[in-house]
Amino acid sequence: MSRVLGVVGTLVWDTIHRHDEPSAPTREWGGIGYALESFSANLPSGWEILPMVKVGRDLSEEAFSYLSQIPGLRTEPGITVVPEANNRVELHYRDGRRQGERLQGGVPPWQWFELEPVVSLCDAIYVNFISGFELELDVASSLRAGFSGPLYADLHSLFLGVGRRGDRIPQPLPDWARWIRAFDVVQMNEHELHLLARKQGDPWALAARLAGPAVQLMAVTLEDRGAAYVASAGFEPDPFAWPRLRHRLGIPGPARSGHVPQETVVDDGDPTGCGDVWGSTLFARLLAGDALRTAMQRANTMAARNARHRGARGLHRHLQGQVASGPEER
Repeated sequence: MSRVLGVVGTLVWDTIHRHDEPSAPTREWGGIGYALESFSANLPSGWEILPMVKVGRDLSEEAFSYLSQIPGLRTEPGITVVPEANNRVELHYRDGRRQGERLQGGVPPWQWFELEPVVSLCDAIYVNFISGFELELDVASSLRAGFSGPLYADLHSLFLGVGRRGDRIPQPLPDWARWIRAFDVVQMNEHELHLLARKQGDPWALAARLAGPAVQLMAVTLEDRGAAYVASAGFEPDPFAWPRLRHRLGIPGPARSGHVPQETVVDDGDPTGCGDVWGSTLFARLLAGDALRTAMQRANTMAARNARHRGARGLHRHLQGQVASGPEER
């Protein structure tokens, strides 16, 4: 009998402008598509991917057509078509760094009564805040209380507000302590960690204080420097051990930390989706039984490989070293 990985996120139609290249912008599926493709490439055999994704009616046919191409993924019962316009994001890069992001449309967040029956089918759950509006805090808390398996979350867009014209604006995370403690493992990038600790002092000292029975591992991506982590004293790399520590009052011993450097640096690549590929690879390889540093090294490798591919479509083949189909215009 196969195990089921639930994946919560938002499927996005991306338009990517690179101002240091004369070519036309890339238009292709992105958002949670990067993580789904990465899970397809990196999960061990015996796992099935169950997306919990709302798609706008305007792009629903295209979305189902795309998702049906990802091996190991089932579209029922987690894909829900809603009347709102699907999320579309315009991204601007210069010299490989993001200069701006603008959101149009937007599907509504999940309510717990919608998620609960699908969650009950899952053995492990990965949440990626692609839009930042996938779950409200009370729903994330209900997920924590109502699911007995491991919970991994990439908090990325919780740190982005939305301006009048849809511009995404970095911001501190309100109720950050409750958000952090809603998951067993959380991921963020270095900039987001500094936003988290803006009024708390040293960000790495804060991460060490937070590591405990509630959040057992904080994984922090460092762009071309690789990634770092802060783990509680009782952290075990086996995700199915994580829920056993949730209700303890404390774990004796200091937190531990480490850095896993990036061995492959891509100077002229596309950074879109690299953090999504990194986190999904890490979780997939921990589910496969890898040690933490081994899983992080694999995540570094897959993120660098993603930088050589544009758009999410066909990424699973590219990550496995196969020839991947290119982006489609729409």
